[in-house]
Amino acid sequence: MQIDFRSDTVTRPCPAMLEAMPAAEVGDAVFGDDPTVLELESFAAHLFGMEGALFCPSGTMSNQIAIKSHTRPGDQMICDETAHVYVYEGGGAALHSGISCKLMHGDGGRFSAKDVAAAINPDDPHYPRTRLVSIENTCNKGGGTIWDFDEIRHISSICLEHDLRLHLDGARVFNAIVETAETPRDFGEVFDSISVCLSKGLGAPVGSLLLGGADFIKEANRMRKAFGGGMRQAGYLAAAGLFALKNNIERLADDHCNAERLSEALAVSSLSGNTLTPETNLVMFDFETPEALTSAMERLSSEDILTVAMGPRRMRLVTHKDITDEMMDRALEIIGNL
Repeated sequence: MQIDFRSDTVTRPCPAMLEAMPAAEVGDAVFGDDPTVLELESFAAHLFGMEGALFCPSGTMSNQIAIKSHTRPGDQMICDETAHVYVYEGGGAALHSGISCKLMHGDGGRFSAKDVAAAINPDDPHYPRTRLVSIENTCNKGGGTIWDFDEIRHISSICLEHDLRLHLDGARVFNAIVETAETPRDFGEVFDSISVCLSKGLGAPVGSLLLGGADFIKEANRMRKAFGGGMRQAGYLAAAGLFALKNNIERLADDHCNAERLSEALAVSSLSGNTLTPETNLVMFDFETPEALTSAMERLSSEDILTVAMGPRRMRLVTHKDITDEMMDRALEIIGNL
């Protein structure tokens, strides 16, 4: 029995989702007449209280389309030094949009409104125009950390004051939502654009959504075409996304409980290192040496437990819907016997 903790991207459609996909009514999404894609976009936009949404092949594409739509070459984006849009998207901000990044040295991927205010460049031709602030919630490299929503509101106020756009890389935003009192509409009220991944904890096989105002979505649609992201009978995939949004949000709390159990088991194991207390479904364990990390991952792999390295000394384990109770019991037993 292989137990795959590498990422929540390894999830596969459940039987009910698979049944919904071939039954979907489809058209040509590039022509704008695929009814299931239109239903997905409308459902998501209404969920977040935003004017429109755009179905994209990946979260990287939806993030990069947002950056391209909000900026012009030579502009600057404020983001954390660990942000996915900066670290893991192939330098796309520079490649596609011709912008630079001003990096925040935050806490687990989170920074403050005060940090943002200090980072905004003066109106001086020596400096790039600060145009966009990007927030990641939850923070991947931070260990699934959740932003304080009051701080997000403060950052939104700073952006409004300085005519900046505010983007949310919400690949795992629903993990944050199920742990807090905030709703999707709360997020829709403060962000100019939001990217939501359907193929992580929500369990769809592929796809992300980009949400925003009507004018923004119109521009984003143009950018998606230029990026090669137009899909034809995409309703088969959109049907999976609809199922995910309607059925798989609340169950994310189960993944968070499993992450806590994993963290507790690692903390009392014989492994030499420290576990970061998980806030959602990402478990991070820091080893004393790179050699200790390699050894532990090899030992776990020999027991058919797959993990991933997040740096020279950090191991990541991600809980998700395809981790059964039997798998969790087995994993905890193996970790306990290391």
